[in-house]
Amino acid sequence: MNVFADFAARLRSIIEALAADGAIARLPDLSRVVVEPPRDPSHGDLATNAAMVLAKDLGLKPRDLATVIAERLEKDPDVAAVSVAGPGFVNATMSHDFWRRALEAALAAGADYGKPGKARPAKVNVEYVSANPTGPMHVGHCRGAVFGDSLANLLVFAGDEVAREYYINDAGAQVDVLARSAFLRYREALGEHIGAIPEGLYPGDYLKPVGTALVDLHGAALRDLPEAEWLPIVREAAIASMMEMIRDDLASLGIVHDVFFSERTLHGPDGPIVRAVEDLRAQGLVYEGRLPPPKGQLPEDWEDREQTLFRSAEFGDDIDRPLMKSDGSYTYFAADVAYFRSKYQRGFEEMVFVLGADHGGYVKRLEAVGRALSGGAARVTVELCQLVRLFRAGEPVRMSKRAGDFVTLRDVVDEVGRDAVRFMMLFRSNDAVLDFDFAKVTEQSRDNPVFYVQYAHARAQSILRNGREMHGESSEADLSLLTDPGEQALIKRIAAWPRAVEQAAAARQPHRIAFFLHDLASEFHAHWNRGKDSPDLRFIMENNALLSHARLALVRAFILVLASGLGILGVAAPDEMR
Repeated sequence: MNVFADFAARLRSIIEALAADGAIARLPDLSRVVVEPPRDPSHGDLATNAAMVLAKDLGLKPRDLATVIAERLEKDPDVAAVSVAGPGFVNATMSHDFWRRALEAALAAGADYGKPGKARPAKVNVEYVSANPTGPMHVGHCRGAVFGDSLANLLVFAGDEVAREYYINDAGAQVDVLARSAFLRYREALGEHIGAIPEGLYPGDYLKPVGTALVDLHGAALRDLPEAEWLPIVREAAIASMMEMIRDDLASLGIVHDVFFSERTLHGPDGPIVRAVEDLRAQGLVYEGRLPPPKGQLPEDWEDREQTLFRSAEFGDDIDRPLMKSDGSYTYFAADVAYFRSKYQRGFEEMVFVLGADHGGYVKRLEAVGRALSGGAARVTVELCQLVRLFRAGEPVRMSKRAGDFVTLRDVVDEVGRDAVRFMMLFRSNDAVLDFDFAKVTEQSRDNPVFYVQYAHARAQSILRNGREMHGESSEADLSLLTDPGEQALIKRIAAWPRAVEQAAAARQPHRIAFFLHDLASEFHAHWNRGKDSPDLRFIMENNALLSHARLALVRAFILVLASGLGILGVAAPDEMR
């Protein structure tokens, strides 16, 4: 039961009745009508802007229409009180019986509570991480990994069919640099003194095992070969080793992708890039022309020349985009075109790209590619993840020795654990810089959000265990006994879960789930603390089994929502904490 959708349906019935009775001129467009919690809880449980968005179209004053709607709502037996506020907001306080039924619905739905139950799931491709296979993942990748994985979880919970994809950038110059760096470690494994790592090569110790493995496989046979012969051999081995390390790093966060898509498969004389460009050319979207010079200081590699361009600006991009380089090879953007075409041909209706903040310039061009290749049928969503700044008790964290020049994802997970990393990476909107303090995310206090939420689940499970021990199991409970304001506040928070899921999924913002869980846990802890001061408010009453069973049912509903939310975030819901 979505109490907000339920109330919206009641509003629609009232407005339809007003139109049928002639009280308003006609049935207006209700698409802009919103039902939400009032900004001030003292104003009621639910608020709607219906009168304000409908009045002008009906030739009425907003407060006059609001008064008419309020009069009809007052006749609803589930509405305890109605008021008109401000320019025409209608606020309603719902009856205890209404909230009792909402709690019953949550308990009846069990683990499915909050799922919208879509008639037809959308096919969504979520591509995230996609780090270059040139070394271990750093903490910046960690945020995108957690965000993308949790977004995929959220969309699945909301009823969509989701594929989790990793795009392997294994066709660019960076993998040749990787191969040369690995070859240096190969020579080192053969006993050579290689000295300092030359500028431009990857210096991290993580390539030493690659060099050792190459010696085990090839002995000294590669050492005297010309680069053109050893490069592809070493490149394949290095990429395979890096991807194995990346998969292992991701697994430490509980992340497993469904698809690993190789960029190299897009290339070739008659490969997907060629076919994608020819498709665009057939539509008149490719031409030979010149681009205006970039604003400001010209980059050193700027060439004023005629080139093959995609009419990206026609689809919302800032400029048209080059498809071919001066040497006749295809640009990275051309690979993006072919890659999107692959996703669209695989039947996806929405493509979500989770990128780092330094890829902000890609948003419009990817959206333009989506509009051009799908004719506007496919939705393109680009989510940018801002930087993560690491601290230890307020002091910046030093770089990792193993990686050479950055802190690795694995360093962070190994120190504080998967749950702390995942929850804290989502306890701030992805478009805001995140400060991550190792000391704060491991302390056991209410100031640590992940501990605070997980402890609420463990505390609730302990209450259930103690309740069963004292009063046994009960399949039925009289929920009408839950009349205390603290109990009612907790019920209302639980009842808001379906709307929280709906809004978070629609906005592609899993951090909203983390915020909701923290607020829910806060409501639970607050009511538990009231029981310490007032024994008659405790969840378990030694001499009142009937009331205890009602309160234990409330605890079970709380656990349902908290566990579902933590599942979406990929965070454990512990039964005990020591």
